[in-house]
Amino acid sequence: MQMYCSQLRGLKMLHKLALLAVMCGLCLCVGCVVNPITGEEELMFFPDQQDVAIGKQYAPEVEKELKGKIEDVSVQNYINSVGQKIVKVSHRPDFDYYFVAVNDKSINALALPGGYIFITKGMLLKLDSEAQLAGVLAHETVHVVARDTSNMMSKQIGLDILFAAAMSQTSSEGMRTVEDLTRQIIGLKYSRDDEKTADLGGMDYMVRAGYNPYGAVEVMSMLEKEETVRAVEFLSSHPSPENRVSYLKARVQTHYFNSIAGTKAGKEDYQRFVLDKIKKLPDSPDENKARE
Repeated sequence: MQMYCSQLRGLKMLHKLALLAVMCGLCLCVGCVVNPITGEEELMFFPDQQDVAIGKQYAPEVEKELKGKIEDVSVQNYINSVGQKIVKVSHRPDFDYYFVAVNDKSINALALPGGYIFITKGMLLKLDSEAQLAGVLAHETVHVVARDTSNMMSKQIGLDILFAAAMSQTSSEGMRTVEDLTRQIIGLKYSRDDEKTADLGGMDYMVRAGYNPYGAVEVMSMLEKEETVRAVEFLSSHPSPENRVSYLKARVQTHYFNSIAGTKAGKEDYQRFVLDKIKKLPDSPDENKARE
């Protein structure tokens, strides 16, 4: 028994040392990086490679928490194709981006570090054009490029907690911790400055990708209208800067008005490839369980 306890203590010590080594390595990576959207230097706790690792680690848990992937390949392919058009004109096309539609009925979209972007069924049902979809995906792509999610994770959750959970999730306690952290990740709150940067940078991306910039204005108008009826999840985690719709309209007039001709709205395509399909889909298994 004494030998077993000694071995157990040794394993625990090795685990702590491994975690300490990871944390020390991360500390060496702390430094200032240039935000490609704003051109300003910012303090960043994650190296680029860790963005990808953290996103890969928590993406399956986020997908599960959001009621799972919508089980229609054509819907997923369509949304991914719009997202990839945005990626090609972004400042960080080198990430492997994943655009996933999930069954959750909340009106929301969110990004994980490294290029994992989710949009909910609730949000999809409130949109009515491909340009509006592009506006949402471009907004979230800016959060990935500017590494806003990584920054918010480090500030609101903490690196040590994230990595400790990632290393110990084989145990039941570790899995519960990962589930709790996943809910915190979904509820991460961006700053108003980050949101304005994502609004304006996202509009720039969608126009470069060939979409009508008024799609972004329409999305924000819709969200603010919905907020008068009930709390909208997107606006709780993506707080509205003042005069959000106004400055987006002004941006169109000052930057894109002469280039709107020929840009795509895509109402018919969106109706055909998204709305007509997801309205016919049965509820997800998770939703059925919740009602039982």
